[in-house]
Amino acid sequence: MSEIRSEDIAYFTHLSGPLLVRLYRPTGRPSAAIVSLHGGRWVQETRLTNAPIDQALAEDGALVMAIDIRMPPVARYPDALADVNVAIRWLKANATELSIDPRHIGGMGTSSGGHQMMLSALRPRDPRYAALPLTGSDDASLAYVVLGWPVIDPLARYRYAEAGNKTPYLEAHHAYWPSVDDMDEGNPQRILERGEKLPRLPPVLLLQGGDDEALPEGMADRFAAAYRKAGGTIDLVKFPGEGHTFITKRLGSPASLDAIAQIKSFVRSRSN
Repeated sequence: MSEIRSEDIAYFTHLSGPLLVRLYRPTGRPSAAIVSLHGGRWVQETRLTNAPIDQALAEDGALVMAIDIRMPPVARYPDALADVNVAIRWLKANATELSIDPRHIGGMGTSSGGHQMMLSALRPRDPRYAALPLTGSDDASLAYVVLGWPVIDPLARYRYAEAGNKTPYLEAHHAYWPSVDDMDEGNPQRILERGEKLPRLPPVLLLQGGDDEALPEGMADRFAAAYRKAGGTIDLVKFPGEGHTFITKRLGSPASLDAIAQIKSFVRSRSN
């Protein structure tokens, strides 16, 4: 286990203010580098939400960049994706100073952050997502992606919330998405099903609880099947009896410890 130090710095400044990152750095040269994005239904939470996961990765030798992004009412889709894109480019632009290999930077996202990180990985050069200027790197591609209980098909989750009259989810969808059509357009599941022209698909690790009432049943399975059909490699790991955000909600449980161990192993295997 490596000792770590952390610091908060700004990676981009909008008229609405600076976007901060919590940078977790192991002692010595990092063995990996990863951009980490929190969930929160697209409308809440911060760079500190996934601190237990981020710290565990840093203690395992990885440099972790846990990011804040703009959220409603300041920004909606697709502008919020521009923050994810520029964060990845920022880390690559500062790779030499941080002693990391820009070719091996991965992404990690949980819940709505998983949706946004995967969408960014599928469209790293989309002009809407790459709209923010940054000197030093124009490459937002990712070498691999880790997804925790992602809202990977936002349109299906919206219909699920409608059917169940899940008001907090519906309110969050309406705040983040301009329209139902946008939920279909900015949708990793539908992107694969439509056969959009994509860059090289990065390897994916997807962790999913078996009793996740925040998502429609089978969402992770459908995405894994579509990803493989499109030529991508994806490991889907299920945790029976576990709900949404089980790692941080049940920190220290056997399932949480197992999930963190699997994330560390996957990141190690993809960073050489």
